[in-house]
Amino acid sequence: MFKGLLAIVLSVSLMAGAATAVFAKDDYPVREIHFICGFPAGSGADILVRYFSDRIAKKTGHTIIVENKPGFGGMLALTQTAKARPDGYTILLAGGNAVAINANLLKNPPVDVGKDIKVAATINKMPFLLAVDSASPNKSLSELTEALRRKGNQASYAYSSPFSKVIAESYKTAAGLQTVEVAYKGATDSLNDMASGAVDFAILDPVMALAQQKAGKLRILAISTSNRTRATGDLPTFGEQGVRVDLAGWWAALVPAGTPDAIVQTINGWFADVLAEEDTKTFLANNGADALSMPAAQANSFFLEEIKTWGQLIEMARIEKQ
Repeated sequence: MFKGLLAIVLSVSLMAGAATAVFAKDDYPVREIHFICGFPAGSGADILVRYFSDRIAKKTGHTIIVENKPGFGGMLALTQTAKARPDGYTILLAGGNAVAINANLLKNPPVDVGKDIKVAATINKMPFLLAVDSASPNKSLSELTEALRRKGNQASYAYSSPFSKVIAESYKTAAGLQTVEVAYKGATDSLNDMASGAVDFAILDPVMALAQQKAGKLRILAISTSNRTRATGDLPTFGEQGVRVDLAGWWAALVPAGTPDAIVQTINGWFADVLAEEDTKTFLANNGADALSMPAAQANSFFLEEIKTWGQLIEMARIEKQ
């Protein structure tokens, strides 16, 4: 990166007879930055990514371009980021837990996340939500559980991320269900199938689920954390309804592992500043999440620990590697 810039500066200096200038890491950034989103435009993930891209662009005066790269539960975006130049111009905003899950869920993952990716900043912490169509006859988790038992392996659930699959499989194991999974590229793609009755329930991120419930299209029956959250109000937990599920999602800004520490610290500072704003706390709460800010070194240590933890959870949930 810097060799190319140096060559340009030297060339201009020689032609103009001016003093030579050299760009250093302290000059980052000198061009547009790309925020990568592993899910389609309009999804809950996309809404979050665009909020932070807008806030950071306004705060820093730098141009940020959002790229939606949906596919394979976010793995397409993750692979693109891991293989990008480690110069701070490609930043993936994604569920840190989802990335950790993929490290354990795939037989031949295209990325060794513990070595190829590192966390520059944490963003939020949130439950995922179990939802049914608003016209579903099931008004509670216990009613849904009984209905799924009657259907056996004819029952099905929708998921669009590794984390949502782990939650659904944990629910299946705890409740003794045979429900089969149906994968979707994005959460919005599953809504019509739930409305038609082709899919019985979905595990959704809170951005999507809360908005759809407010619009009268979904009914939320349970949240995945052990305690109710301020952001999700009176929505009951799985545990309150007799099912042992206690899983929280968290989002982060991830960069290629070779990204210099000075640049990582700059990125961490951007997110920390935006997370400290009251408008951001309100935005996150309205979308079912709480702010989660850590120093870069602590954030990356947390990420590495999560990779180990999710390996154990996947084994406990009896999920086979794909």
